[in-house]
Amino acid sequence: MLKLDHLSCGYGAVEAVRDVTLDVPAGSIFALLGPNGAGKTSTIMAVMGHVDIHGGRILLDGKDITRRRAVDRVDLGIAVVPEGRQLFSDLTVDENLTVGGYAHPHMRDAAKRERVFSYFPRLAERRSQLSGSLSGGEQQMLAIGRALMAEPRLLLVDELSLGLMPKMVDLCLGALMQLKRDGITIVLVEQNTERALDVADNVCVMSSGVQIYQGTGSEAKAAGSLFATFLGMNQPGRS
Repeated sequence: MLKLDHLSCGYGAVEAVRDVTLDVPAGSIFALLGPNGAGKTSTIMAVMGHVDIHGGRILLDGKDITRRRAVDRVDLGIAVVPEGRQLFSDLTVDENLTVGGYAHPHMRDAAKRERVFSYFPRLAERRSQLSGSLSGGEQQMLAIGRALMAEPRLLLVDELSLGLMPKMVDLCLGALMQLKRDGITIVLVEQNTERALDVADNVCVMSSGVQIYQGTGSEAKAAGSLFATFLGMNQPGRS
């Protein structure tokens, strides 16, 4: 579904990502892994249209969208769950969901909302509550739900587990697995490598703006030295 072809991007003259090439199969979860400053967020924000492209191409379903506006990419079926959630704290759960559907106002709004609630029943219980008063896990659920209101085919999720209790991470990862089963392709940026590998079909590891590894989730789990050298974590199966 998504192909980055020798993509380089950044902010003005500052290059954050250099010569990244990857393929994201339709109906899969693709994990972008790496330490802080690796270029993971810049990569997905380039896909969303929020980062300057210095070179290479972004292809969606084989069509070049490198120079398309961000709003056009929403129409093409791309949505992002940003790092830190970035909800409208003084709006209710329902109102935040309405904002998420701005690209298609009043089109199947009730049905889309009920679909979000089917993934996250807790949000239905809090639909009149201000989003700023929700727990961190509930806010992450709402951030995902808000993105789903745009009816994406490709969902970009930035730092899903950041600041969340393990139980909430489980709930949110479970929702991503269900979304994959329902046909949505997901690119997951995550620093919790072990949890990402629990759900990822394919993996790309980045460091200092370049890709240093790409393979399947199972291959990544077997590459013990990768974890120790590049991700600063214990190798799988070791304490």
